[in-house]
Amino acid sequence: MGSGSSFACSIRLNTTLTPEQRALYQNEDVIRDLLDSAKNIAIVGLSTDSQKASYFVGSYLAHEGYNVIPVNPRATEILGRKAYPDLLSIPDKVDVVDIFRPVEEIPRITDQAIQIKARGLWLQLRLIDIESAERARAAGLAVVVDRCVKMEHGRYRGGLHWAGMNTEIISARRAGAS
Repeated sequence: MGSGSSFACSIRLNTTLTPEQRALYQNEDVIRDLLDSAKNIAIVGLSTDSQKASYFVGSYLAHEGYNVIPVNPRATEILGRKAYPDLLSIPDKVDVVDIFRPVEEIPRITDQAIQIKARGLWLQLRLIDIESAERARAAGLAVVVDRCVKMEHGRYRGGLHWAGMNTEIISARRAGAS
């Protein structure tokens, strides 16, 4: 190994976003603001299958104190919470819409997120629809593309470094300490 090699695992993941798109849609300030201020997170495509990534993310977020709102037209309840067929059916204010659906469904979900006046739109890992992201930004939503909300939460709240991940954040404070 060369002198610059490291065994640390970086949080940076491969992405097809350009540097300009990463600056807009993977902005650390936007991510932190959404994670710090959100209370209600609607997960579109939250599965009833505990082996699916969406279920794992939803249960993690619920454990971390967020009000997870399942959006799945084929379920009535997920994680002990009432499931809704779409965003328009949710009676409560939604802070963040987290999407776990195929890319071709993102434009419709984005339209609904704009219509319900969500504060943020989050497209999970490998979900990239720049046209929808731009439309959501133009409507005033904070937008994150091609990032995992659970991983970002762990990164900024101090959980990932315990698993050996290089979070690129240096702090003398313990997670949760003020």
